[in-house]
Parts: sequence; C-alpha cells; structure tokens
Amino acid sequence: MSARSETWQGESWQVEPRQVDLDLDGDTLREECGVFGIYGHPDAAAITALGLHALQHRGQEAAGIVSFDGHVFHLERKLGLVGDGFSDRNVIERLEGVSAIGHVRYSTTGETVLRNVQPLFAELDGGGFAVAHNGNLTNGLTLRRNLIRDGAICQSTTDTEVIVHLVARSRQKLVVDRFVEAIQQIEGAYALVALTNKKLIGARDPLGIRPLVLGELDGRYILASETCALDIIGARFVRDIENGEVVVISDDGIESFRFAPKQAPRPCIFEYIYFARPDSVVNGRSVYDVRKSMGRELALESPADADVVIPVPDSGVPAALGFAQTCGIPYELGIIRNHYVGRTFIQPTQSVRELGVRMKHSANRSAIAGKRIVLVDDSLVRGTTSVKIVRMMREAGAREVHFRIASPPITHPDFYGIDTPEKEKLLAATHDLEAMRQYIGADSLAFLSIEGIYRSMGETNRNAAQPQFTDHCFTGDYPTPLTDLSVATPRRLALLAEAD
Repeated sequence: MSARSETWQGESWQVEPRQVDLDLDGDTLREECGVFGIYGHPDAAAITALGLHALQHRGQEAAGIVSFDGHVFHLERKLGLVGDGFSDRNVIERLEGVSAIGHVRYSTTGETVLRNVQPLFAELDGGGFAVAHNGNLTNGLTLRRNLIRDGAICQSTTDTEVIVHLVARSRQKLVVDRFVEAIQQIEGAYALVALTNKKLIGARDPLGIRPLVLGELDGRYILASETCALDIIGARFVRDIENGEVVVISDDGIESFRFAPKQAPRPCIFEYIYFARPDSVVNGRSVYDVRKSMGRELALESPADADVVIPVPDSGVPAALGFAQTCGIPYELGIIRNHYVGRTFIQPTQSVRELGVRMKHSANRSAIAGKRIVLVDDSLVRGTTSVKIVRMMREAGAREVHFRIASPPITHPDFYGIDTPEKEKLLAATHDLEAMRQYIGADSLAFLSIEGIYRSMGETNRNAAQPQFTDHCFTGDYPTPLTDLSVATPRRLALLAEAD
C-alpha cells in the first residue's frame, strides 16, 4: 500500500510516495479520529503535529494538517502514523502560517485512501474552508444521496465531506452562520474544528457524545480532542466545549454561542473505558481514576479466589490495579507488551495472524507458572484475542485462569464513530455468559454491571428515563435518530478504487 503527501499552494500539488504499515489486530474497539487546532501562533504547524502525536491513540491509519499563512492554505496529508509523516522538518516548514488544524484518522466511514484523509479543504465563496471531524454522522449517507441528486460532486467517501457541501450551499453571508446552518442539518456524534481565512471554529454535537476541549498557550487558543494534547505542548486547560456549543476564535478573541437547544449532556462512556488516554481529563473526570474505580467495582461485584491479578495491557492496567487493591491480591505484570514490533514485514496470512498476539504480547512465566491468575481487561468484543491470551497463560503454567471485564457485555453495534462489528459478530450478542466462558477457555468469566459502571462514574445509578452517558453498546439505547438505517440508502459510496 502506498501513500502520498500533498501540499496545496496556489495551483500546485507536491507528491511524495511512502510505505504504510498494516494493522493485523482486529479484536479491539477502535476510535475514529482525533482533532487539534491552534490560532495565531508562529509555530502553529509544529504545535499541531505535537498535539496529533498525543492523540495518536485515537487513529493510526492517517494524519493531516492544514495551515494558513494569511494568503494561502497549505495541506499535508499522510497515510500512516504522525511520526512517520510529520517528523521531517521540511514537511513542517511547508506548512506555513500562524494558524493550523490537524487530524488523526481511523476510518469508520470511507476506506483509508488519501482522498478520505482529513482535514478536508475546499475553496468556497468568501475564501478557503478546512474542516476536521471526530465522530460519525447517522444521517451522513442520506444527506450525501440528496446532495448528489441535487448535483453535488463528491470526491471522497467520508461523511465529513457532507459538512463541506452543506457549508458551501448555505446562503448565509457570514462563514460562521453558514457553518452553523450546516451542522444544524447533521445528526449523530461529532467534534469539529474548522479553519477559515480569519477564524478557527470548534463545535460539539448537541449531546456532547464526542469530546472537545479549549486550551491556551502563550495567549493563543487551542482546540483538541483531549487534555493530553494540551499537556504535551505545555498548554493550559481552559474548559470543555459544551454540548451544542460553537466557539469562534479570531484576532478579536473568542466568542461562544449555542446552535442547539440546551439539554443534559450524554458523553460516550467508552471514552472512559477505552478510548481516551489515561492521563486525560474528560468532562471533568480523570480517565485514570475512573478506570481504577471500574476495577474496584468489578472486584466488589465479582471477586476471584486467586493468587495474582494480571492486566491485559495496556488499557486493562488501571482497572487491574483497582481490582487488585480492592481484593488484596498481588498485582503482577504477567503479560509483557512489545511496543516496538514492526508491522510492515508481517504478511497478513491466516497462519501469521494466529501468531500476531505473540508478537505483541508475551507471557511472563515467573509471574504465572503454578498460580491461579485473574486477567483484567477493559472490554470484550469478538473474543478472539481473549482466546489467545487465555491459551498463552495456560501454556505459561497458570493453574487457573479467571477473566474479569471492567465493562458490561457489548451487545449492540455503534453508529457514532466506534468501529464495532455487526451485532452477529459481537460475542456477547450471540452467547450467554457460560457460552462466552467456554469460548475463551477461562475457568470463570464476569463483567462489570451497568450499575457498577455508573457507580464508577460517580453516579448513584443509571437514570433510565434520561441516561447520563451514551451507553447504547450495552443497553441498545441509542440517543439520536439512526436515519441512515431507517431508509434505503445505497451502501457503496464510490465507483473509483484507488490502486495500492
């Protein structure tokens, strides 16, 4: 698979070929994207690249940055990791200007080809417009079909392009009003950053499903998906962007207004379970503390008679600490993760896929042999990786293997930007607890309850009439209309296939 770097300067594009890694790990939940933006800083592109490094966990397939120098927009888009594409000084120097937005991508709508890599840029009446999107539109296909029927020409297969078309077709005079009119037509989950000739704009969906924060560095404002992106550049956290809020940053400062009626927020529960970095603070809650609390609640609900508690790295570590501390069982690193395994040299054959888990995780026999162990992980999706890990523990000499999951069973697919399998491929949707235990080969298996996860978040219980979080993967309670599922919308988005 090849990739290109493209720089838009007037009418010229610069193209550079490069190689991209293949990810063989398919049994994890994947977040769709991370966004970052800064206005009025002389090192805008370099700071944006650093911010994207901190957000790399939110998307490893592609990254892009758009900057503006007061006259021309500059665009660099790369397939692969941020460090692969944006560590070269020459790349950063090509991104001239004092304002920039950036994006890291994991595709949930649209294949991973360069035309889908964000930020997307368009020349509109009144100037340039670049936008980056974290989330997924539940009416994106419907809007796309209607736009094409009315004569729109779509160049990508990502739902973010719908937003560009809606902004372009608005008849409002001011770009901010055009932006607001556009997002009032979309449904689903989104955190957006947009860059125009004179403004940096941020918006968060009416329920606040996807996160977005405001920061400040050297008197310049920043928008980012997580606080960890502020920490890496030494920026000060100002506040969370509220659900249904638009913020506009310009030379005149910052202004804020609502584009949707005020309602109680419902942030995505999986930001706390899995997606956000543990050193981030999301909606006022420390992700690390919440994950430890989930482990504590899990230990109270489903203790195990065992000798050691072992985390499934990396996301299971805080929950395993909480579990061990609550149960009074020693905590050990029984699985060692190799962070330096390359992927390009591994051919994706079935036989090598079976060995893939051993390339990334190996058993620490001294902590396992002859012992009864409790494995703690954050979630269970298909269960295929759990099967391999349990087998690895037994081969390393574990007497008993007890599996504990620090979240409820995932029984429903997501449509808001989490790449979950179809319902029939979710283990908990097709197996009861005992069948799941037998499938993964553990001596016992238990999940954190819905009530337990809400207690972990500091809530007394789940308000069934008005849930405090977006938790549809566990409950089937989807917080927005799922328009694209209710209408006959063609699933194939493009006739053009790009060559590898």
